[in-house]
Amino acid sequence: MSNHNGNGAPDNSWHVLSVLVENHFGVLARISAMFAARSFNIDSLTVGPTHDPTCSRMTVTVRGESRIVDQIRRQLEKFVEVIRVEDLTEAGPFVARELVLVKVSITQDSVTELVDLVNSFQPQIVDMTLESVTLQVVATPERVDEFLALLESHGLREVARTGAVALMRGAWGLHQAALAE
Repeated sequence: MSNHNGNGAPDNSWHVLSVLVENHFGVLARISAMFAARSFNIDSLTVGPTHDPTCSRMTVTVRGESRIVDQIRRQLEKFVEVIRVEDLTEAGPFVARELVLVKVSITQDSVTELVDLVNSFQPQIVDMTLESVTLQVVATPERVDEFLALLESHGLREVARTGAVALMRGAWGLHQAALAE
């Protein structure tokens, strides 16, 4: 998830924004409306409660130039319900994971071949019938893309992706940074 091309010039790279918000009704709607009003496409958006019941964490992945993403970050910081915003791609090392469920067509003859093909992704079989198998993989978003590309020619029936969730590496986190301010 590099932010610059080989010449040091900004490009339309991925950015992972981690947004700590007050756990109130309507916050998600207002924040996503802000993205829409500025014609800024959200690649993925995940929201969930944190260990603190008064807060939720939003992980927003977007593609854009760093200066544009910085403008979006500043706009997010203007919301009263936003406690802290961090562009993890600019802040330092972070861990990102995504869950994908994939339903693939199978035959009695193709099951072993399919399992051998996807084995390096360590999938879990979560459902299986005579006609299909549903696999679950948890990996980086890039690795999920690779997994799906590998399965393209094997009769994909359905795909459901959660979108990325991410945390900064190390002991320091978004919640502690917000409390320190």
